Amino acid sequence: MPADQGVEQRLELSRAWSVPFESCLPVRGFPSYKGQRHYVGRWWTATTGSLVGYESWLERDRLILLDFAPEVVGIASQPFWLFFTAAEGKRRSHVPDYFARLADGSALVLDCRPADRVRSRDQVAFEATLAACATMGWRYRVVDAPPPPLIGNVRWLAGYRHPRHLLPEVAAALRVIFAEPRALLEGAETVGDPIAVLPVLFHLLWRQELHVELSVPLHTETVVIP
Repeated sequence: MPADQGVEQRLELSRAWSVPFESCLPVRGFPSYKGQRHYVGRWWTATTGSLVGYESWLERDRLILLDFAPEVVGIASQPFWLFFTAAEGKRRSHVPDYFARLADGSALVLDCRPADRVRSRDQVAFEATLAACATMGWRYRVVDAPPPPLIGNVRWLAGYRHPRHLLPEVAAALRVIFAEPRALLEGAETVGDPIAVLPVLFHLLWRQELHVELSVPLHTETVVIP
């Protein structure tokens, strides 16, 4: 596992709990080649102010949701190799997709895989990762695609995640206007020109200082609550 300086280290599981995996470099690259069937890229996270890699649209969407989660304070992709012995005695290895450090100091490890594409070999690796994470006191999840309305809304708000959209005077006025629930566009127009106000409102929604129901598509009549 590479540390912050890019030096690879191999540790016993019991000694790895204190490693700041959220600051580590990926243990393997993100190859891109002609004709490949999945999409690779890097996502600029508001959480860390840095680029984090992904290897599929599913991984990208789950990365966006990690970036959106207020309890997440650090994110790394391909954070470590886990070496283990399978039941048949064969040596195996696995690289989880994401490591997320949470505000309380705990951690969440994710593998992103559509449920219909989990093979028996994958299941063995996931179960080994679950056991390792339990030993470390970390949460572990294998996640499928998020609900379309949720990720559609969060992807929209992510377009306004950069701090440049936080205009203090406009943000203060929006907090006052939406101290009581009211429609999104109506509240924005009360503050000023929606062209100038809406980006700030969307930024506050991204930061979750204000809230909307994300299980249905955003629209002008969406109710914003404090």
